[in-house]
Parts: sequence; structure tokens; C-alpha cells
Amino acid sequence: MSPTMVAVRAGIRRGVIEMRQTLTSGPDLSNYLFFPVIILIVMFFLRGVSVPGSNFSLSSVTMPSVLGMQIAFGGLIGIAIALITEREDGTLLRAKAIPNGMLGYLIGKILLFSGMSLISLFIILVPSALLFDGLQLGSPGAWLTLAWVLVLGLVATMPIGAIFGSLFSNPSYLGLVMVPFMGLAAISGIFYPITSFPVWLQWIAQLFPVYWLGLGMRSALLPGSLVSVEIGDSWRHLETLGVLGVWAAAGLILAPIVLRRMARRESGSNVAERRERAMQRVH
Repeated sequence: MSPTMVAVRAGIRRGVIEMRQTLTSGPDLSNYLFFPVIILIVMFFLRGVSVPGSNFSLSSVTMPSVLGMQIAFGGLIGIAIALITEREDGTLLRAKAIPNGMLGYLIGKILLFSGMSLISLFIILVPSALLFDGLQLGSPGAWLTLAWVLVLGLVATMPIGAIFGSLFSNPSYLGLVMVPFMGLAAISGIFYPITSFPVWLQWIAQLFPVYWLGLGMRSALLPGSLVSVEIGDSWRHLETLGVLGVWAAAGLILAPIVLRRMARRESGSNVAERRERAMQRVH
């Protein structure tokens, strides 16, 4: 068996083990459950509010958009936090010391965060189907669209998250990513129709994956009559495929380059220095 295949198999085993550990760890599991549970509670109290001009529940309209935001958040922020944390504790240095260790490490992380994103999605989606009327879950086409948007969304966001995790050496720097992310969510039609914003803001939102993930999820789960609040009165599947595909291609090209450079800079002295800074933060 080739060294690459050995690394792939090791990465898959690593991902399965880390997922099992996450699902059996109270603190880790609570971190993943916190946002979906909060969203469900908020949407539950909004279930009696209707979209202006219709009898459709505001909760049902907002829920697919929130699922798209959750995918983007998990892909961008989750893997970035993992890389920063495991650079600090020396995990990446140990992976680097093994032949093709970085490849196995990344495959493990991709499997872990893909699996946890899927679990988070169903934690929101299953109760939503029972609590909120109007979600189109009985159509095979809806599930097909849901599947390709989910897969492409993860491929489009996780490499970018890995790049952020490689560029920052301190978890506190992730605030530089979180603030723009929340700003993008605010203008990307997640909580309010994007057509209500100025055209220049609409163009900015359409440059990034958050808007397209929300649009893709809405196209899968909402009835066709609600397309009237979208840009061009269309779900724009081809555009969604194209923009997310461009982000995925750019991330897959750039992430290995950035990660290799980051791994080459890793050393025992760097890890010791970061641990010392971490201890100073704690005290």
C-alpha cells in the first residue's frame, strides 16, 4: 500500500475516533448543541409570526437560512479553531513528524467537522419539521438539493477555515474573523430578505458563500411561492453551484500551500513559546 493511502486510512480512523470522543464528551457535545438549541428556542417563539403579506410562518422561512449559516460557521470557524488550538498544544508538530502525517490530520478533521455539521443540521431540521408548518421535506428533489448544497458548502468553507487557522497563532485573533462573519450573515438574507437591502450591499453579500448557502437551503426546503422575495425571483441553482464551486476550487488550491508553509515553520521551540503564552493568559 502506498504511503498516501496509509495516510488516508489513518486520517479516516482519526476522524472516526475524534467524532466518537466528541459525541461522548459533555463539554464538546454542549458546544455543538448550544447554537442549534438556541435557534430552535428562538424560532419556536416566533412560530406565530407570519411573513408580511402571507400566512407563512416566519420561523419556517428563517429556518433554512439558519441551516445554511450553520454550515458556513462550522466549516469556517470550527476547523480554524481546531487548527489554532492544536498548533498551540503540539498536536500539529507531532502530525508533521509522521510521514504524510499532515494529510492524515487534515482528512481526520474534514471527516470530524463534516460529520458534526451533518449532526447539527439534523438537530435543527428534525424538530423543525415537527414544530413548523410549510417546510418541503416530502419531496425527493428537496433532499437532493439539500444534499448537494450541504456537500458543496462544506467543500467551499472548510479549506478557507483551514487557511484562517494556519494564519493565526492565537485563538483570540479569531475575533478578526467572527466580526466580519456576523456582518456577512446580517446582509446575506439569513434573517431578512436580501432584496430589502441596498443594491450595493446585495452585491457584497453575493461574493461570499454565506448568502449562497442560505439561498440553496431555502430553495430546497421552502415552497416555490416564496421565491418572489429572492433576487430575480429565482432560486438560481446554477449561480449557487458556480459561486460555491469557485470558493471550493480556490480553497482546495490555496489551503494545501498555506498549510505546508505553516507546518514547515512548526518547531518544538514555537510550541513551547505558545504554551507559555497560553499559561500567562490563564493566570
